[in-house]
Amino acid sequence: MPNELPLVVEDLSFRYRSREDWAIRSMSFSVQPGELLLIAGSSGCGKTTLARAINGLIPRSYKGELSGRILLHGQEYTRAPLSRISQVVGTVLQDPERQILGTRVLNEVAFGLENLGLSRPEIVAAAEDALKRLGILALRDRETFYLSGGEKQKVALAGVLAMKPSILLLDEPLASLDPASARETLAIVRQLADEGMTVLMVEHRVEDVIHMHPDRVMFLKDGEIRYLGPLSGMTEAVDYHHIKLPAPMVMERAAADPPPAPVTPQPERFRTAAEQPSAPLVRFENVGFGYDDEVRVLKGINLDIRRGDIIAVLGPNGAGKTTLVKHAIGLLKPKVGRVLVDGRDTHELSVAQIANTLGYVFQSPSHMLFAPSVQDELAFGPTNMHHAPEQIEAEVREALEIVHLTGYEKNPPLALSFGQQKRVSIAAILAMRSRILVMDEPTAGQDYKNYMDFMDAIVQMPSFEAILFITHDIDMAVIYANRVLLVNQGTVVRDGPPQEVLADAELLRGNRLVPTSLLEENLKHFPQTGRLLRAEALAHALRPTV
Repeated sequence: MPNELPLVVEDLSFRYRSREDWAIRSMSFSVQPGELLLIAGSSGCGKTTLARAINGLIPRSYKGELSGRILLHGQEYTRAPLSRISQVVGTVLQDPERQILGTRVLNEVAFGLENLGLSRPEIVAAAEDALKRLGILALRDRETFYLSGGEKQKVALAGVLAMKPSILLLDEPLASLDPASARETLAIVRQLADEGMTVLMVEHRVEDVIHMHPDRVMFLKDGEIRYLGPLSGMTEAVDYHHIKLPAPMVMERAAADPPPAPVTPQPERFRTAAEQPSAPLVRFENVGFGYDDEVRVLKGINLDIRRGDIIAVLGPNGAGKTTLVKHAIGLLKPKVGRVLVDGRDTHELSVAQIANTLGYVFQSPSHMLFAPSVQDELAFGPTNMHHAPEQIEAEVREALEIVHLTGYEKNPPLALSFGQQKRVSIAAILAMRSRILVMDEPTAGQDYKNYMDFMDAIVQMPSFEAILFITHDIDMAVIYANRVLLVNQGTVVRDGPPQEVLADAELLRGNRLVPTSLLEENLKHFPQTGRLLRAEALAHALRPTV
């Protein structure tokens, strides 16, 4: 009925069959037509469970005890098939790997339209309109397998928008997007809401979403709604240790709290002997590569990874970042030039041999998780590296503690949430104790407290001689990196200290990076502090000495 609210949730509770605790409890709220509702909260608070109930995956795909009801435009869809619900509620998942089925972009975006029985001209026109709206029409005929994670995320969104649902449900849509793409996507989502579409956005990157002016914010904790109202009230209601807020807000609150514990990155101990140069751990010599003969993804890459480096790799979606690091671990071999690991050409080494030096966390956990239990997953690498049984037990235990997954040893990894899967994949590499840790988008699907905790622990682990991480989160580079690689169009555009690379506003704009409030505060106060700091530490560094 046209006058009915798009979404009404009444006293909704759900408990998964395999768990004792309720995932969500007694939730009641409604959403207006054209409203943009931001749903925030720490991992495990119930955000994804609520989304699954709204789009019908609960109770169809996820079984358990369900009570309460959900009305879509005044109707219950309890017995309706998912195909019917999907025409009302369009969902974009956290991990695009789970959503993309088509081998080519146009086929993928057209998939839902084909199931509606539209004519071919109608399907092509609607699919191309969705691609144009997201600025990715150039990807129309590309194979989805070769897209970057961010490009896949945009294609998944295009496939949903082409269906023209009345309710759009976005589960962490910014996780794989470069900062400029994130801003563009948020602007499109805001426009869709202004045109009358109801939008529910589950997102950890609260600071980014603030720019799109959500109409209301829902803050969840322990499966319950703890706040529902305007954005201004939410910033006062949440703990800044758990939800990432703009740096000035955090600094104002942190100044009244005790200073944070210092974090001393262990790889930097190797930099104390910088005047005595040693052979690089990894060397790229004029490396060129393409997945086919026509398109070069990497062009003339020359760089060294040395002991003591903590490197943040930044750049736009499709820039070649993941392709570059896959060369370091031997998953890809150069078409031109060579990559040396400990002085040996990767053409002469197996991936297993290189794993003793480099441990690699994939961007998508589904690309590396396979074992029947978390315990088996974490023990696999150390076992193949012939670690002693008692050593493996200690390595697995410590890795689980670092990523906050103690107690999950018997769980099947692929039955966990995307964020938990990501942490399992990180823990699996931590347990191997390789000399260099390489992580592709380690914060994807993670709440602020989780990723700050595990990053603090990782950089302080004495086993790592160097750490390299690909990220779209500039604040990760501000807080943890001592070196920034800016990659675009298959080349290293800039390589240097964060305070130099990130201070070049024109350079950032030209490479689809957007300065954050934390970067701006650090650059403003750098003459006084002489270093880049997290917001809490910056607040105390600026306090006048008595």
